[in-house]
Amino acid sequence: MPTQAIAKDTLLASLPQPWPESLLPTIQDQNAANQRSLIVLDDDPTGTQTVYDLPVLTDWSVETLRAELAQGTAVFYILTNSRSLPLAAAQALNAEIGRNLLAASQATGRDFAVVSRSDSTLRGHYPGETDALAAALGQQVDATLIIPFFLEGGRFTINDVHYVAEATAAGDQLVPAAETPFARDAAFGYQKSDLREWVEEKSGGQVAAHDVAAITLEDLRLGGPDVVAAKLLDLAAGGVCIVNCAATRDMEVFVSGLLTAEAQGRHFLYRTAATFVQVRAGLAPRPLLTAADLDLPNSGGGLVVVGSYVPKSTTQLNALLAQSTIARVEVNVDALLDETQRASELNRALGLINEALHGDQDAVIYTSRRLIAGDDAASSLAIGQRISASLVEIVQRLNVRPRYLIAKGGITASDLATKALGVQRALVRGQLLPGIPLWQIGAESRYPDLSYVVFPGNVGGDDALVQAVAKLQLE
Repeated sequence: MPTQAIAKDTLLASLPQPWPESLLPTIQDQNAANQRSLIVLDDDPTGTQTVYDLPVLTDWSVETLRAELAQGTAVFYILTNSRSLPLAAAQALNAEIGRNLLAASQATGRDFAVVSRSDSTLRGHYPGETDALAAALGQQVDATLIIPFFLEGGRFTINDVHYVAEATAAGDQLVPAAETPFARDAAFGYQKSDLREWVEEKSGGQVAAHDVAAITLEDLRLGGPDVVAAKLLDLAAGGVCIVNCAATRDMEVFVSGLLTAEAQGRHFLYRTAATFVQVRAGLAPRPLLTAADLDLPNSGGGLVVVGSYVPKSTTQLNALLAQSTIARVEVNVDALLDETQRASELNRALGLINEALHGDQDAVIYTSRRLIAGDDAASSLAIGQRISASLVEIVQRLNVRPRYLIAKGGITASDLATKALGVQRALVRGQLLPGIPLWQIGAESRYPDLSYVVFPGNVGGDDALVQAVAKLQLE
């Protein structure tokens, strides 16, 4: 299998031409006929980065799920934040949600499909989460589909290999995912870029690579929806199928074939990145949000909180720090992890943030950039939870409402939303920048109607954080 980067334009030009017509109107008609709710279990809040006008829930009780299904909500998200949890806890959470969904569906008579939305660079609890969900849902899962394509983030699956686009002086290069820094993640690292081999690796050999089915680009571009439907209908019970994808039109062809198979009674469990949800929901593209679309206050300072450690986040943070107008507050992680220093470090940072916001100055608070990892995945996750808890405490103790809030990193964004702001329900307004969603948080939260930007750690160009702040700044 390829292990070297290849020029993006060269590889894409070698492929068959995409399907000649848009299938979005067909998908919309198929969804209307199927009458099946799509429920997205998001392991961090960045999965909303391709959608708009959809609700996000932080509660998954039977009562809450029954209410959504009873009113016929076509698509909604459940924020689980399970990527921040140890495997056993993530599995227990997914099993609970699966059982609750079955109970809510039986009470309302509304059918549903489930997306296990995770990282487009393949980090997360796979197959632990999907196995737990499938067991809880029982006979309602015929096969699991792996679909990590994410156009906005430059993630492509071609000839079964998953690639990450990287900009270079010579143009965009497609790098096999296992050769990127994401594959060296302390908790979720991997060695295989071929998704069939990746499934075997992550399953510990329980699913052999040769037993993993695939929807190829030839199926999508030459065969069309009928070929896709036929292949899905022919999948072995309990099997795993990967989906190649290199363009949004490919995803439209796949989803139309998928909905045809579902209309014949099949139930699939999806492990996907964000693009799949947009197309499966039949959402047409919408322009990026502008400040004029938002009811931002006419005074006050905005707050940026950076907890992500992926290299792209640090590059984007450094670009923001080069701006002369923003207040900078670095939190020393070593001090946060030392109980004798933690309180004084939090108080110092909090005082500086409150001072800036009171003075109508935008501020950024960020963790020191030296990554501290544990001896194993569980201890690394525990360190991350302690650091995130410190950022939550700072935001909880603010004595002034931010004009807006940008949370950089998925776990950071989830913890701030649920623990610091008390969000139970939010509305995804749209995208501030490509792949960067903005939520309007609910009336029950600490700051009702706050514009809350969920900024993924691994998305955007080097100046994306600068652009986001500039779009929201006071004139």
